Amino acid sequence: MKRSLVALAIFLVHSFGFSQENLEYQKPPKEILELFDFERTPSVLMDSDKKIMLLSYRNTYKSLDDLNQEEMRLGGIRINPDHNISSTITYINNLKIRKVSESSEKQVSGLPTNPRIANLTWSPDETKIAFTHTGEKGLELYLVDIATVSAKKISTQPLNANLGNPITWFRDSQNLLIRNVAPGRNLIDTKKYLPTGPIVSVSDGSVSQNRTYQDLLKNKTDEHNFEQIVSTEIYKVNINGSVNKFKDANLYRSISFSPDGNLILISTIQRPYSYLVPMSRFPMETSVYDINGNLVKQVNQLDLAEIMPKGFMAVRKGKRAMFWRDDLPATLVYVEALDNGDPAEKVSHRDAVYSWDAPFTAEPKLLLKTEQRYSGIEWGNQQTAIVYDNWYDTRNLRTFLFNPSNPSAGLKLINDRNYQDIYSDPGVFETRKNEFGKYVLAIDNQSTYLIGEGHTPKGQFPFIDQLDLNTLKTKRLYQSSYSNKKEDIITIVDAKKGTALVRIESATEYPNFYFRNIKKKESLTQLTHFKNPFESIKGVHKEVVKYQRKDGVELSGTLYLPANYNKKDKLPLLIWAYPAEYKDKNSAGQSAHNPNEFTFPYYGSFVYWVTRGYAVLDDAAFPIIGEGETEPNDNFVEQLVWNAEAAIDAIDKMGYIDRKRVGVGGHSYGAFMTANLLTYSDLFAVGIARSGAYNRSLTPFGFQTEQRNFWEAKDVYTKMSPFMNADKMKTPMLLTHGEADNNPGTFTLQTERYFQALKGLGAPVRMVILPKESHSYVAKENLMHLLWEQDQFLEKYLKPSEGK
Repeated sequence: MKRSLVALAIFLVHSFGFSQENLEYQKPPKEILELFDFERTPSVLMDSDKKIMLLSYRNTYKSLDDLNQEEMRLGGIRINPDHNISSTITYINNLKIRKVSESSEKQVSGLPTNPRIANLTWSPDETKIAFTHTGEKGLELYLVDIATVSAKKISTQPLNANLGNPITWFRDSQNLLIRNVAPGRNLIDTKKYLPTGPIVSVSDGSVSQNRTYQDLLKNKTDEHNFEQIVSTEIYKVNINGSVNKFKDANLYRSISFSPDGNLILISTIQRPYSYLVPMSRFPMETSVYDINGNLVKQVNQLDLAEIMPKGFMAVRKGKRAMFWRDDLPATLVYVEALDNGDPAEKVSHRDAVYSWDAPFTAEPKLLLKTEQRYSGIEWGNQQTAIVYDNWYDTRNLRTFLFNPSNPSAGLKLINDRNYQDIYSDPGVFETRKNEFGKYVLAIDNQSTYLIGEGHTPKGQFPFIDQLDLNTLKTKRLYQSSYSNKKEDIITIVDAKKGTALVRIESATEYPNFYFRNIKKKESLTQLTHFKNPFESIKGVHKEVVKYQRKDGVELSGTLYLPANYNKKDKLPLLIWAYPAEYKDKNSAGQSAHNPNEFTFPYYGSFVYWVTRGYAVLDDAAFPIIGEGETEPNDNFVEQLVWNAEAAIDAIDKMGYIDRKRVGVGGHSYGAFMTANLLTYSDLFAVGIARSGAYNRSLTPFGFQTEQRNFWEAKDVYTKMSPFMNADKMKTPMLLTHGEADNNPGTFTLQTERYFQALKGLGAPVRMVILPKESHSYVAKENLMHLLWEQDQFLEKYLKPSEGK
């Protein structure tokens, strides 16, 4: 069922003569091609005791043929109906296992030929790993035995992973529940099917404001096909291969076992479906079953959520976020809005959290209420848990300690902060497995632990803190002191011995894993020895530069200069950025840049061009600030220009650049930024805008962090829309977009219509549409051609003195 392959060509239109052409794929210059990493360094996954390492290997990029497989786009998802798995997945192609105590890894034997591995799932006892392999006839179930380092196929019935991982382990680690393709599937070929009537939509006068979504259902045929691809049967499979049906076909959304393994929480999608919102907001029914598949209790029923109150803090009515409590055998927890899900309502508390003990015959018990919107719980034991609430408009995040066994004791405030204030971030709580095999707070002698990234005005120094649960005071157990390296603390392996798993890197030293003893100075044991695949840029200069914009806001970015650069030469400068909204100047001025972070060149930045004789300011800070009642976007354009001016002034003051030869670029919202900068300033000689949205009237009910609709802030939407102001744009710009963009708001049409406007008004612009690509680009043919396009464009407009 492959679609006809578009010949290896890039469809592009360019305004130099107003021509259209089909161009064969090109490759970038050798300096860039040398940095094109075709095989990714293996990912490392460790067991909870940190004694076993699973190394998974995959190609860095897909091929165009990978993208040319049959695809269906229904209900907000994209799937391959032949293989019944996401059409956007990048497969693992090899597995190796290594004991931490040994020096080398072992190849897993018994893997399928040409492995296409996904959905890796450890057994509860961590002696086995289940995974799916995408074979010619569909998804197959395999099992890896850790002890023998071998894999075997245990089921040939085609699995259905269209809604995610189809594998769920029983607690005994001997059996699994799997979701198989339902028999009798009958998909309608929409290319041949003749409709029996028109599509009609009706508004009953109710307010219904939704942001733009991709891949929605459009008609009854889509509804039918959606049911066909999502419908699954559930089977119980023993590790020895015996298979028994567990549940008949249904639209199963999620499956999870209670911590004691005796009950199963299953959610199913219900009718009516919506043509306005994706599957996540379709009606849902949730029930509890015993391990034999018998119904214990229907515990939830969610209606269609087409109409939602406005704002980021709006939520669905009814029981939401229903899940098992990790520290008890079989207790459900759920949340209900006390403000009808509407952030505009004035109430003392927004949410209530309830617990409900099996067998669910008694009434649920109120655990707590949150003044702001509930945003998560970390369970510890029956006396200790952590709960969070937050509010978007103020960027406020609060952390509380509470006793689940004594709700009347109330909440004890641990931390109250602006979550964008990275310098005050206390870190995340360390967890460990409990008797049920669930990850809960690591508690020792009435203390728990926090691991923080450690951003400060002077640099990044990750830390481990001990939090006293009685006094709520912290004690610093360890803080990284590297000045020429970057250390990430992954987890605490043994709190008593002081062992932690860390990852260490530098600008030229590839990241590797180590055991560190935080009680002993300079005590490191190296676990991995991954080599640097980018040796050709080891000699480039890299530093974090800090500067101010005209209103005093502190900014920063990572500056790259070519190897052996002679300061007498004035270089062209490339700036890559992505705007971010803030509610205060202090948070906006903080820097998370670390000059010791390893340099990964990838298509999503300009770092490649440091090898081509350019200075590159990567990840330049472009904050958009709206304090108090002022919204950030009220002064969006002005602040963009301030950010750009400050960056160029700072690098120019250092003596490195020719400020008449500066280019700017960005992806998605960064592309939107680029088009606005070229529209409203004369700071740049060229711009590169990838997969952006340029007409905000096409996202009329909000975009990015803008919560007002078009009619509430018409002037803001209009001024921010490069399409609406295309007559002002006269700077050369390269526009690129994926032919099959799946991101809300950034429909490919946005670039096509913006290009047509610019072309019609005589702007020097080139458009490249990459075949088969979604919002992020993945095919190596497309990526190499993209780099070639960018290089040609930059050479043409930023190096005129060299005859380009």
